[in-house]
Amino acid sequence: MKNSYFTYLLILAMFLWGAGWSALKILTESASLEVVVFWRFFLMSLSFIPILYFIKIPLRLNKHSSKFILSSSVLNISFMVFAYLGVKSGFAGNGGVIITTLTPLVTFLIVGVLFKTRFKLSQYFGLLLGLVGGAIILEIYKLELSSANIYFILCAVVWAGVTLLSQHSNKHIHPIHYSFYISVVATIASFIYTYDAGLLSVFELDAKFWIALIYLAVLGQSVATTIFYIASARLGSEITSSYMFLVPIFALVVAWIILGEELQSHIIIGGSISLAAIYFINKKR
Repeated sequence: MKNSYFTYLLILAMFLWGAGWSALKILTESASLEVVVFWRFFLMSLSFIPILYFIKIPLRLNKHSSKFILSSSVLNISFMVFAYLGVKSGFAGNGGVIITTLTPLVTFLIVGVLFKTRFKLSQYFGLLLGLVGGAIILEIYKLELSSANIYFILCAVVWAGVTLLSQHSNKHIHPIHYSFYISVVATIASFIYTYDAGLLSVFELDAKFWIALIYLAVLGQSVATTIFYIASARLGSEITSSYMFLVPIFALVVAWIILGEELQSHIIIGGSISLAAIYFINKKR
């Protein structure tokens, strides 16, 4: 397959990720947190089965990869909980922008603190720029944070942990296998915790709910993630990661079209500054 095709596929994957926030908003209006979390991971696990058959790489599991899988499963469930609560009380588009732009900045800070890394001048400038962008997005100048923004910040912190774990897990397990095992463990854990929470109530809900649920679990997660991993292997992680800049744009536009959410100026301005910050942080010498 030509590299140009992977470009189109990556743009599709970024769209699927960005639109997932609108799908989550629809779910919060129809079902409880426990129900959405379980069914999201359950359908995600099922959707990975044909993908695993297609890539034809035998499933493997060892002690080293198990530690990463268990840790990431806990973080994935936590992320889903915070994302649900944030989107339920706030705007889906805002969540897509805040989390996507703050996660690389939080990851950068964690790496710097834990590993005492010395960064380039451009990266420190990017960090400063990111803090400014984040302050504008969160409207720090109002001296208060909305509950939705607090949940979105927690999402960014949690996903920074997921990012670091996934980077180190690549030494022990294939990325698609890693995602599959995480979804299975998360499904089992969420079922044990919520088996008496009326999980079968979803069969009484309308088509709008099911379209949003299937989209979020299958297209917005399994398909998009698989495209991203395959493209990373073909084009390199630096090129593919640059396409992440499209996610907040798609999140805002889709939420505006589908949900009728207002395009807020502080989100657009702060998001743009934060995207520039991510560029400087990832910029080569």
